[in-house]
Amino acid sequence: MGSPVLLAVDDDAPVLAAVERDLRDRYAEHYQVMTASSGDQALDLLHRLRLREEPVALLLVDQRMPGMSGVELLAASRRLYPDARRVLLTAYADTDAAIRAINDADVQHYLLKPWDPPEDRLYPVLDDLLETWRRPAPAANLRLIGDRWSAGTQELRQFLTRNLVPYRWMDMEADPLAREMLDLARSDAGELPVVVLDDGEVLVRPDLHEMAERIGLHVRAERAAYDLVIVGAGPAGLAAAVYGASEGLDTLLLECSAPGGQAGTTSRIENYLGFPVGLSGADLTLRAREQAIRFGVEMLVPGEVVGVTRADPYSVVRLADGAEVSASALIVASGVSYRTLDVPGADPLTGRGVYYGAGRAEAVDHGGGHVFVVGGGNSAGQAAVFLSAFAASVTLLIRARDLTGTMSRYLIDRIEAAENISVEPEVEVAGVLGERRVEGLRLRSGTTEREVPADAVFVFIGQAPRTDWLDGVVRRDGKGFVLTGADLGQPAEDWPLPVPPLPLETSVPRVFAAGDVRRGSVKRVASAVGEGAVAVSFVHERLAGR
Repeated sequence: MGSPVLLAVDDDAPVLAAVERDLRDRYAEHYQVMTASSGDQALDLLHRLRLREEPVALLLVDQRMPGMSGVELLAASRRLYPDARRVLLTAYADTDAAIRAINDADVQHYLLKPWDPPEDRLYPVLDDLLETWRRPAPAANLRLIGDRWSAGTQELRQFLTRNLVPYRWMDMEADPLAREMLDLARSDAGELPVVVLDDGEVLVRPDLHEMAERIGLHVRAERAAYDLVIVGAGPAGLAAAVYGASEGLDTLLLECSAPGGQAGTTSRIENYLGFPVGLSGADLTLRAREQAIRFGVEMLVPGEVVGVTRADPYSVVRLADGAEVSASALIVASGVSYRTLDVPGADPLTGRGVYYGAGRAEAVDHGGGHVFVVGGGNSAGQAAVFLSAFAASVTLLIRARDLTGTMSRYLIDRIEAAENISVEPEVEVAGVLGERRVEGLRLRSGTTEREVPADAVFVFIGQAPRTDWLDGVVRRDGKGFVLTGADLGQPAEDWPLPVPPLPLETSVPRVFAAGDVRRGSVKRVASAVGEGAVAVSFVHERLAGR
């Protein structure tokens, strides 16, 4: 097997020669640089490479080519090399059309021609894409054997997937090797889920803390005290960690489940500044996590916080395993969770067809099925678009007459363009039907109820802040969101300092809040990242005594 291939495709011979030259100048030591002058020629080359089992790392394809456009070629290439990075070359006049077509080809980036100098406008983009391509998953020797309709198994699958841990999923019902592996592990179907580690050790029904420790995640704090402790590793928490550690603060980041928060489960974030073709929540999370670790952030996963007490001027954070850590400054970025579906049948079938969020594992499990999404916000819209790539049909259930008041226009356009997504307005779920798994829903429109068959229901019906651990210490509003800055009153009630609270400071000095957990926050990834960064600047102010 040779070196990975970088394939450039352009029907303009001088341009193709220039692209080949630039690629060879930078990448010839570690990659094979190949070219093609048409879409058909490129597809033929890709077929031959696939037969020889040669890896293809990147396709750099011009949009305007006779016979087959760049987007059509990149879409066709997905069947042969789904993991290759795809870049579209386009002239300025074609930018709008290219961006509209990008969803069809899963393009990671587009580049405007010409890109002189390549050191500024070509190589940084390709370096980043090739770095993510080289990162794949190590061999998945870790095996998870379980029942897809078990809530415990589903929780473990979500934990591994969201923490980007490679594993092989073995379903007792569908995988004939699962029973053989279970026999070798000397276990039985009544003890599921079972995890077989890389070294052959068998874990039977492990909890998340045990699982994390065995796969090498950091689960215990190295020190008793830190300059900055951040609770929650969503976009706000990750941003605060990056800025805090990069500016010299000893920083501890605590996350109860997996980095990324709700954004980490999003299939594609399309309105985040600087990423014109969007990026997945998992990709954003991976980049942010690596950045934080590079700056020296200590991250505990799972690091569930159950309480906080004051030892002025410090905050003492108490973890679920009984450990405590002291913080000179504390940032609350614990985010929100989706409200549960409070109807008959929903609770016992959670994890067995009722889901809060839509990850890849659940989407694959219900490939070819008929699924429902409940909610009218952006999260529901993104889930519907994502699930439509797997399910035979996706039905979006909303209480309002239409989506215009609650969902971004770009998502509404995507939903209207999808052939297998339908929207049912002015309807709500009155019950979930099924014994071992979801088999149907009871829907209510006004005073009329009806039953419909369903394979799964994905719920996005509002958000509840994760702030119970702040009880009795930090002031919150009636819904549980943390009060900060001016929301604490003018002047702030019972505020102990001679200067007023800083804009993101809570009712307790040196305790700040950022992201969705804060009252009045804008529920967008970009605003959460901004608040996390700004909170660190206020931490410096307060620690400096200003």
